[in-house]
Formats: sequence, structure tokens, C-alpha cells
Amino acid sequence: MDQSPSFALAETRRLAALHALDLLDTAPEKDFDALVRLAATLTGCAAAFIALIDAKRMWVKASVGAIPAVVPRAESLCDTIIRTDSPLIIDDLAADPQFRDHWILAAGSRFYAGMPIRAADADGVSRPVGTLCVVDPAPRTPDAGQRRALSDLAMLAEALIVSRSAAREAVAHASALERQHRLFRQAERMTRMGWWRLTLDDERVEWSEGVARIHDLPPGQTPSLAGGLDFYPTQARAAISAALARTVETGESFDLEVDFVSATGSERRVRTMGELERRDGAPSAVLGVFRDVSEEHALSQALRRSADTDPLTLIANRAAFDRRLDAAIAGGVPFALVLIDLDGFKRGNDTLGHLAGDDLLKAVARRLHAPWLKGSIAARLGGDEFAVIVDDAALLADEAALVVRLGDELCVPITHAGLTMETGGSVGLARFDAAVHASARALVEAADQALYAAKRDRVGERRRI
Repeated sequence: MDQSPSFALAETRRLAALHALDLLDTAPEKDFDALVRLAATLTGCAAAFIALIDAKRMWVKASVGAIPAVVPRAESLCDTIIRTDSPLIIDDLAADPQFRDHWILAAGSRFYAGMPIRAADADGVSRPVGTLCVVDPAPRTPDAGQRRALSDLAMLAEALIVSRSAAREAVAHASALERQHRLFRQAERMTRMGWWRLTLDDERVEWSEGVARIHDLPPGQTPSLAGGLDFYPTQARAAISAALARTVETGESFDLEVDFVSATGSERRVRTMGELERRDGAPSAVLGVFRDVSEEHALSQALRRSADTDPLTLIANRAAFDRRLDAAIAGGVPFALVLIDLDGFKRGNDTLGHLAGDDLLKAVARRLHAPWLKGSIAARLGGDEFAVIVDDAALLADEAALVVRLGDELCVPITHAGLTMETGGSVGLARFDAAVHASARALVEAADQALYAAKRDRVGERRRI
């Protein structure tokens, strides 16, 4: 490790920024756990983790997959990211002379990718304090979309770490507002948040300039409790009211993220945390912090949609389809599972090229999203395999006609470089029956059998011709 005076000074300030976050050796938190699950899903990797890099150790805050909780810093690949303050992506550890003897390779990992997570020090300088990483037992080369997703998730982790740390410290010290005025002002600037206080005897609301700014109200203008609740849609208003009542009754703090509409009509997503304040042992006020998390929420939602979407056809992918199938089974509404296989896909790829094959897959996806299917759920399972969940009663009334029409829709003409081919496909349908299909797997197997029978029939027809 570099021992120069400049590095030593930077390391001292980096460690100070890390320790100020007060996150080392803390309990698991659902937001961090959700973030690493999303990182693993978006990259298709077996494991993902968020690590904080202390002076002599790498400590894992959240992980999915087989990741050790603590690793000596000198033996951690994440240390390279901290020292260079830049991403590190190793397509194949076994093929890289620098890492082929590393313990992580011996532990079964071949691919590693990590992004720095930064936090501001006391002077406002951004310092790398941790990493967001994914690993996998198979070598791989992440595409631009996966690299961008990891970078976006690292930014989301930074916002989450800063906001959580500032919010915890703000709530912990909110009873001494005058002494903590500078802290709140700094937290408001850094995280678009502010403090609020509700006195219980007269329901008087106080809040900081940061809260007023989020409401699009001038500083010093605070509404009544009822007026403040008017900024929330009906469902969110009920959740806020219930949380306040529960805190007053039980003394338990609350942490809510809900929709919100400002005084100028701007739709936002906000997070509010509150806890009970007592005087002479009796509840006297509820105080807490309030933050605009619209950007993080939008990014998180976009990433979640991306994780559920096949990037080529822009319909649901296999993971999303599996969840929707489980939901359909649990929902109790009659439905049928349709499996589709494109018979001419490989021939079209070999003859016209992969770009033509991609066009075919996109065309099929559009046809499976047509209005006549009345909101059916279409997904690409992989390669040239598709699936559709059909729950419309009119379509289910004539299953044979549904299968025939879907087969007709798979006859897609593809033209490339002056050559035109028309592909077809086989369709297998299985109606869900709780008495017969004990699980989603049983239903898929039934649809598979119907699909194989359809493929045999198509082969027989071609032979007769």
C-alpha cells in the first residue's frame, strides 16, 4: 500500500468520513439488502454485496450469495477500488496474472466487478468509503447496460448511506434543536431534507426551511396538522395518520416512504421518520426528519422495471414471468398458460443473420402484446421461447380458437438483404386446475407436453406435404 505523506493524509480523511457515517458493525437493513439483490438480478451474478473498507478490514454491510462477513483489507479486491477510487472489473480472474492466485478464485469465483461508494469528509471532499460488488463462478464480460446499472446502483447506495446516517443523527439529537442547528442545516443541503415537530397538546406544527422547501412553501409558513396532511394522497394520508397515532400510543418510532403533492402541484416521493418526545414521563411531541427521495425512488423504480424486462423485446423476462405465474395461481381467477416455440428461428438466423433474428423476436413480442389478447401477460423465456398468461373469460371460452389464432400470429415474414422468409411456431396451452396442478412447475410441465404434441403435429404436416 502507498505510504506517501499525501496518501496517509487522504487515508486519514477517508477513514474519518467512513466512521462519521456510523454504519460499521450495524445490523442488517432492508434497503441495503434490497439493493444488493437488485444488483445480482441486473447482472445475472450469483452474489452481490456492499462493503465498507476500514483501516485493516473489509466489512460487509449487505450481501446475497456466499460472501464472508469480514475479510482482511490487504486480501480484498475492494482495496484496489478504494486506493484508485475507480471501478474494477475482472472478466476472468483465472486469466489475469495479477489475480490468478487470489483467494477469491480459490473460493470458486471467476468474475468480479466493483464500483466505489463515496461519502463527503468534513471539508465536503468526496472520499471512497466502500464498494458495491458482484461476483460469479463463471467468467463474463458485462455489457454497457450492466456497467451502467452497477454505477447507478452505487450512486443509489451513496444516497442511501448519506441520508440514513444524517437522518439517524438528526432524530437522535432533535430534542436539542438549538445546539444541532448547524447539523440540520448541513443535512438539509446534503440530502434535501429537514426537521419537523408536532406538539401533541395543541397539534402545532413546526418545521425547518428544508421541509418548507419540499412543500414549495416560503420559509416560516407552516400549516396546521390537518393542513399538512392535505399534501398527501388519500392512501398516504391514512398511513401517516396511523403512524402518528401508533407512535403516540406505543412510543415506537416510524419510518415511512409515501407519495406527496407540493403546494405547486409537483408530485414527489418523500420519506419521513419520527419518534416520540416525552416531558416528565408523558408524551409531549412527535419529532423527526422529512426528505425528498423522488430521484432515488425514480431511479430505483426504473432499475426494477429494467430487472423485469427482456432488453431485446421489451416484454417481461423469465424472472418477472415466474412471479406473475405464481401470483396468477394464488389469485384464484381462471387462467391458462400458453407456451410458444418459434420453429423457424434458427433457420432464419442462419440464413438472414442475427439482426434479422432479433427483428423476428421483436415482431413476435409485439404480436403477443396486441389488443385482441386483452391484457394477457406475455414474456420471453429465453432464445425463441415465449409464454403468455391468459385470463380473459372470452378468450378462454374457446381454447382451440385461441391456439389457432396465436399460431397464425407467429407466421411473421422477415426480409433482409433482399431475401424474405416466413417463420412459424408451435403453441401449447394448459388450463390451470388447482386439483391437478399442485404447483407452477406442474402447470408448466402440462403446457410443455401440449407444446411438444403441437410440434410433433407440425413435423407430421410438413412430412405429408
